[in-house]
Amino acid sequence: MFAESSRLRSAAADTFALVVYCFFTGMAIEILLSGMSLQQSLSSRLLAIPVNVIIAWPFGQYRDAVLRLEWLHGPKQFWTRNLADLLAYVSFQSPVYAVILLAVGVEWQQLIAAVASNAVASMVLGVVYGYFLEYCRRLFRVTGTLPVTSAPSRQ
Repeated sequence: MFAESSRLRSAAADTFALVVYCFFTGMAIEILLSGMSLQQSLSSRLLAIPVNVIIAWPFGQYRDAVLRLEWLHGPKQFWTRNLADLLAYVSFQSPVYAVILLAVGVEWQQLIAAVASNAVASMVLGVVYGYFLEYCRRLFRVTGTLPVTSAPSRQ
């Protein structure tokens, strides 16, 4: 239907990946760690979908740019790619989360605590999301997003 290099296909893959990933990881965090009820978590996750739809493709483009910088300027090692994924996720998602919290009227101390704890959790989630995004892009047959995907094996 769409060319493998089309922006629409790339945007669809990125949107699918972020909405699905954030729905399930957010629900797990809210229920298992935050003590929210299933109903509260479902409400929260459903409200998060429009935000994720809006930011998914810009985040995918931002992440690709960070990974390209890592690829061009960093050592070609497995851990540097994971570090780049982590930095991309935290540096993009933390300001978005802060804006959402400000919009719902939290106080500055709450904002700082929430964003800091979310950044710590995102250190694991960001790396895992990078792999999930690449998997979804393969499912959607998106090609040419990163030089990393067509490059020789990185050790």
